[in-house]
Amino acid sequence: MGERIIAIATRNMHKVEEINSVLRECGYSVAPVDAPKIEVQSNSLKEIAIFAASTAFNIIHRPVIVEDAGLFIDALRGFPGPYSAYVFKTIGISGILKLLNGVVDRRARFISVIALAHENGVEVFEGEARGTISTQPRGEKGFGFDPIFVPEGSDRTFAELDTIEKNKYSHRGKSARKLCEWLYENGHLIA
Repeated sequence: MGERIIAIATRNMHKVEEINSVLRECGYSVAPVDAPKIEVQSNSLKEIAIFAASTAFNIIHRPVIVEDAGLFIDALRGFPGPYSAYVFKTIGISGILKLLNGVVDRRARFISVIALAHENGVEVFEGEARGTISTQPRGEKGFGFDPIFVPEGSDRTFAELDTIEKNKYSHRGKSARKLCEWLYENGHLIA
């Protein structure tokens, strides 16, 4: 039997590549669909992902995943968190670095939530990567805040790592592995 494909509601091809890199290990892949990603305003990534996946499922009427992620910086009391995409679009990496100018405690974590909506409900898979914020951007790979996030266990930013290396450390790699495990055990539920 060949690779099984699950829809993913995103236009972000970096996410598709990272998730596919993990899901291929369990015989699955994701393919982007043009379902509008309608986000609810919430301080919870989990709530946002569940709402978006449920909405996408109701539009396309087949199993679909939504992945939402956020960067939580300790010294900024978890900011930007679930608002990371908006903060990236408005103040960007330079704005975050300006907010951390002179700050010694640069600990942060990325959190990823993957919600899989199907006719029997919604499954949720979370992953977390702890690390620090660098003092300047480094690397050309990845997207978003990747050039300033150095994961624990590495001296390079996410943007300095290729997809396979990044997935060893990343929040998205961890949530995708949990999805993979679930699919291995329960894939028949969404067939």
